[in-house]
Amino acid sequence: MTQYVLVTGCAGFIGMHLSERLLREGYAVVGVDNLNDYYSVALKQARLARLLAYPQFSFFAQDLTESASTLALFQAHPYAAVCHLAAQPGVRYSLKNPQAYIQANVVAFTNVLEGARLAAIPHLVFASSSSVYGGNAKTPFAETDPVDHPVSLYAATKKANELMAHTYSHLYQLPCTGLRFFTVYGPWGRPDMSPMIFARAILRGETLQVFNGGDMARDFTYVDDIVEGVLRILWLPAQANPDFDPYSPDPASSQAPYRIYNIGNHTPVPLLTYIETLEQALGQTAPKAWLPMQAGDVLQTYADTSRLQAATSFAPQTPLAVGLGHFVAWLREHPEFLA
Repeated sequence: MTQYVLVTGCAGFIGMHLSERLLREGYAVVGVDNLNDYYSVALKQARLARLLAYPQFSFFAQDLTESASTLALFQAHPYAAVCHLAAQPGVRYSLKNPQAYIQANVVAFTNVLEGARLAAIPHLVFASSSSVYGGNAKTPFAETDPVDHPVSLYAATKKANELMAHTYSHLYQLPCTGLRFFTVYGPWGRPDMSPMIFARAILRGETLQVFNGGDMARDFTYVDDIVEGVLRILWLPAQANPDFDPYSPDPASSQAPYRIYNIGNHTPVPLLTYIETLEQALGQTAPKAWLPMQAGDVLQTYADTSRLQAATSFAPQTPLAVGLGHFVAWLREHPEFLA
């Protein structure tokens, strides 16, 4: 019997990789994406072309902010699970276009929750972000930490998604799991993220813009590790925590079928080490311009993945040099995406 999985944002970076993995494993994937022009539509179409080569893949070009078509999408098949990855990404863009984040990350997510409720979806997995940790200084970031001080609108919308999902879990017993991704990179990555930005500058001999004097660190997580974590959680529907204490509530679980997990490499890498590793993979170096901290940015991300490991016996572990090597190999095969 064919099992259908709905993947929103299927032409996105993580969405394409997840969809392709599901297709290779024999699932029928229904993908949806609005193919907006936040970044190169040609890159999104190239990702989509890979998926369309699979006969068990079907695609809907539509906007999840449209309520009626989104609800209809959820009724198209009896989905075994739904993975909601569609969103307006990026911290810096949220400073310029806040409405894009409210529409794509809040309005659209409302429609997804309604669709999942009405279709009685067995498990809704959705992308949150390490950005929700915001102003937290304690590391590593744990799901039990308070996340009440976002420093960007993007982070605030992701925190809102977690709260909205919990509400639907509580009211309608809809199993929901939020996954806080940590700085994902790899082949077919977004051009607005640092691997592509830095690689483009290095290969062109341009000056790299290094913020906060390079005094930053990120928990860089290879995309295949992200996909592995998502898949393991996808088939592990959220359940109520039998030990939940309302007098000392655990933010990452509930009396409702709701869970939150970090997915990160649990190894923060200093920004300058990251740049040096990328330069080594490319075989070139570049001059640096030392700039101040940007608004909405954070000094460090660092994932505590003990809960993910306990639930799935898995935690990301691809070394940065290996992951960046794969990224550079892909980039050399697809130089058109450097433009």
